[in-house]
Amino acid sequence: METRTVKQSVTLKTSPHNVYESLMDSGKHAQFTGGEAKISRKVGGKFTAFDGYSEGVNIELVADKKIVQTWRASDWPDGQYSQVTFSLKEVAGGTRLTSPRQECRRNIMRTYLKDGGTITGHR
Repeated sequence: METRTVKQSVTLKTSPHNVYESLMDSGKHAQFTGGEAKISRKVGGKFTAFDGYSEGVNIELVADKKIVQTWRASDWPDGQYSQVTFSLKEVAGGTRLTSPRQECRRNIMRTYLKDGGTITGHR
C-alpha cells in the first residue's frame, strides 16, 4: 500500500493539557469526534476510535507534550499501520498542535481538524 509523509500544524485556543486530554481520554475523544473511543493511557496500550474504524498502539506518551502512535483503519490491508506523532507546544493564545511525521495512507490530522480546525471545541 502506498504511503506518504504529511506535515501539518494548527494553533488551538486552549492549553496543551486540554488538547492532550482530548486525544487521550476516551470520553473526551468520543465527545469531540462523535464516535466511540477506547484509549489506553499506557505506552504499549491499545486504542480504538471512530466507532472501531481506527485502532492502534501507543508508542510514546509525554503528558501534555507528545503522543506517538501506530494507527490503522479497518479498511486497510491486514498488518498495515501508519506511525503518527502529535507534538503539543504552548504558544501565545493557546497550543500549537503539530504532526511533524505521518507515514500514512490517510491524513489523520484532517480527520481531527474537520470544519476548519476544530478539536476539543477550540479553534
